Amino acid sequence: MIYTKTGDKGTTSLVGGSRVAKDDKRVEAYGTVDELNSHVGLLAEMLRQQKGGYYDELKAVQRNLFTLQTLLATEDEALYARLPQLDPVEVEMLERQIDTLTDLLPRLQNFVIAGGNMVGAQSHVCRTVCRRAERCVVTLAREAKIDDVILRYLNRLSDYLFVLARYAVVSTGAQEDLYIS
Repeated sequence: MIYTKTGDKGTTSLVGGSRVAKDDKRVEAYGTVDELNSHVGLLAEMLRQQKGGYYDELKAVQRNLFTLQTLLATEDEALYARLPQLDPVEVEMLERQIDTLTDLLPRLQNFVIAGGNMVGAQSHVCRTVCRRAERCVVTLAREAKIDDVILRYLNRLSDYLFVLARYAVVSTGAQEDLYIS
């Protein structure tokens, strides 16, 4: 059954069973990562049929985001230690992907206005939701112990999504919409 009615009064369960308000900072953090995961899923599906379309990389990102969501939803330290953890190698993989894409792009001297094509626009949506998720985790980290690899991953992921957005536009021969003041 999909509904339990246990959240009808504005609370939800964390991993391990403790109940918190649905607007708790921990819920806000993992909920925003969940929102990001959904947007990344849409982006992946938009790229599924494109050769070299980064579908597999985005599916790996989604798996990593699920790991982050679970970790962020767990306040019990003993239980947290038994859960699958995000390997710091995942941050390094994002860095390699960023470097690879950056090498394929013209040097940037202006701000980029989101858009260019549907894939580029959706990648920018992912990037901005990722930045919001990062801010939520920073807020949570003021009160709770958060593994630094989580923040590093989200920070790098937003950079990856930015260069992926640029690549999605430039690789099709479209022009980036640059902000020139």
